[in-house]
Amino acid sequence: QVQLVESGGGLVQAGGSLRLSCAASGRTVSFSTMGWFRQAPGKERVFVAAINWNGGSTFYADSVKGRFTISRDNAENTMYLQMNSLKPEDTAVYYCAADWIRGPREMANTGTVTGSWGQGTQVTVSS
Repeated sequence: QVQLVESGGGLVQAGGSLRLSCAASGRTVSFSTMGWFRQAPGKERVFVAAINWNGGSTFYADSVKGRFTISRDNAENTMYLQMNSLKPEDTAVYYCAADWIRGPREMANTGTVTGSWGQGTQVTVSS
């Protein structure tokens, strides 16, 4: 069983940047698809970005393309989300996920995960 722990969230002004981390323990995530999702208040959790096992393939939601960058360091069992040019509508709880069955395209297309979730980290963007 893998444990995923997100960190790096916080309060930032519009136009600012944050870098989220997702650290895995208990099981290697080196051969898994990993992704970020977010849930705004009163809304459903939605897909943000996904990355394949070696970082060679990435997918993004249209709302974050060009502003967010997903990456991973398998040696550290960690995934990252660099968020630039943040907007108030990016305010949400951000969750990381790992999936050993689905690839990043399927994670993006279905918006679901068959593996594990983290507990989430709050990102608040003030206007």
